[in-house]
Amino acid sequence: MKARAARIERTGVPEVIAWVDVDLAPPGEGEVLMRNAAVGLNYIDAYHRSGLYPIDLPAGLGGEAAGVVEAVGPGVTQVKPGDRVGTFGPTRGAYATARIVPAKELIPLPDDIDDRTAAALLLKGGTTEFLVDRCAKVQPGQTALVWAAAGGVGHLLVGWLKARGSTVIGIAGGKEKGEDARRAGADHVLDHRSDDIAARVREITGGSGVDVVFDGVGKASWEASLKSAKRRGLIVSFGNASGAVTGVNLGTLSAHGSLFVTRPTMFDYYVTPEERAAGFDAVFGMLRAGHIRPEIGRTFALEDAADAHRAMEAGETRGSTLLIPD
Repeated sequence: MKARAARIERTGVPEVIAWVDVDLAPPGEGEVLMRNAAVGLNYIDAYHRSGLYPIDLPAGLGGEAAGVVEAVGPGVTQVKPGDRVGTFGPTRGAYATARIVPAKELIPLPDDIDDRTAAALLLKGGTTEFLVDRCAKVQPGQTALVWAAAGGVGHLLVGWLKARGSTVIGIAGGKEKGEDARRAGADHVLDHRSDDIAARVREITGGSGVDVVFDGVGKASWEASLKSAKRRGLIVSFGNASGAVTGVNLGTLSAHGSLFVTRPTMFDYYVTPEERAAGFDAVFGMLRAGHIRPEIGRTFALEDAADAHRAMEAGETRGSTLLIPD
């Protein structure tokens, strides 16, 4: 089968993304040939492209997609040709019209969840599930601070936290994104462009600070996150949209109230088939109950991925962004 696929020969700006024609061989042992209907755009794709997260080159990009099984290799019994499936990685190469994927990485898609919803939800929804329920283990009555609360993961975090009985303070940039965060369920919305975040958080919480901070921004938000957490609070640093947090002095955690900090990754929480199945049972359940809604802000043609990267890194995207094959 012929396919079009993104390749990077070197890391750098979005222009390093090139497109090539590939001939896909029949799937081998434990593999599936998957044709993509929609591809999810995620910040980790930009980290791989830029070199922030080093990868072997040349390489494909993207881990998240929804589509249909075209063929299966020997030993594959969990899916068959014609099945609708999704994947969120860790194998890269989703920026393609079709590709070979390990069968163990596929998630069967229920009939009530369409391809675009799935491509907007799998990686971000799974990330939300493990961050709230398995990493932070948020309890009813706790207060949480969510950075980038109008973003692809951020607005899902807000809805999930509200379903878990939390009071949520969302941070967004500008009026429109603030309204998005409020629609997602945030009890309070702050604007990082104009508000003193830590001061406003202390005001809202009566001086105590929040139980949990969910920080996907990184370098630019680290100091405010430290100052917003309550004594013995937890900071979950899960992204680097503004750059990586480096040179952390552990004494700083003591100085801000004996804080806890974790830097988790999804694939340490979605290791076994059982963990994957349980995680997506929860994600699909939250979606059906209306607690989360994967808002698709923009779509780009698949081969306009460089434009999509530029828009994402400039903060011009809201909710989830998709790449759509012709």
